[in-house]
Amino acid sequence: MRKINYHIAVTLDGYICRDDGSIDGFLMEGEHADEFVQSLEKYDSVLMGSNTYKFGFQFGLKVGQPAYPNLQHYIFSNSLDFDSSEAVNLIKGDVLETVRELKGMDGKEIWLCGGGELAGYLFDNDLLDKLTLKVNPVVFGSGRRLFGNSVKTANFTLLSSKRYGNGVILSEYDIASSK
Repeated sequence: MRKINYHIAVTLDGYICRDDGSIDGFLMEGEHADEFVQSLEKYDSVLMGSNTYKFGFQFGLKVGQPAYPNLQHYIFSNSLDFDSSEAVNLIKGDVLETVRELKGMDGKEIWLCGGGELAGYLFDNDLLDKLTLKVNPVVFGSGRRLFGNSVKTANFTLLSSKRYGNGVILSEYDIASSK
């Protein structure tokens, strides 16, 4: 069974973006960013909520296009409307059923790119296996929370941690051990 890794940048106070969806203050360059791009090779699929997918529009991404080359995209949204393609699948139906099917298929790890509400829903339903946090040395004070509105409690097992010269800390956790 494939694993889902919620691999995301976060602030010290647990936000994945500001209230308006911006990420001003996140460090987007440096060794950690280069390693992130290399880490995408361990995935063959990416899951996104509509806000995460729409975030790419400001950088030239068009509706229905893949945000990441070489990854099969699954966009979970009831607000977007476009025809699915070979590379990008719009999922309007049962999130849990679709995710369980994806986990049961052969392939590499599945990357949960965001957002917080989708992550919280999958977390609440025990469908996340790993958590990879790129903790940025910044505090937003408010914004979109790492796990959205989830109030589930859990203890995770730290698998690895790495500190970069710019202050970013990359930490990987096993979530399965908390189930």
